[in-house]
Amino acid sequence: MPAHTSLTIRKLAPEVKQRLRVRAAEHGRSMEEEAREILRAALSGQPGSGRRLVESIRRRFAAAGYVELAPPPRGPMREPPDFS
Repeated sequence: MPAHTSLTIRKLAPEVKQRLRVRAAEHGRSMEEEAREILRAALSGQPGSGRRLVESIRRRFAAAGYVELAPPPRGPMREPPDFS
């Protein structure tokens, strides 16, 4: 098992610390564990869940309001093609 090390981050802006505190609470983790998870995800090279993208899109279009679109009418299924 690899040895674990400590890391101290100095001069962290108060608003960044607050955002970390909120994010940690949302995920039910300590700030320290949340910071570890953020670093793990950022350095793993694997894409995230896409949740941040969805939240970003929702924020961008929130001012436009919600629009209910009716599904297009459906007709009978076509006959499958004959490949013979």
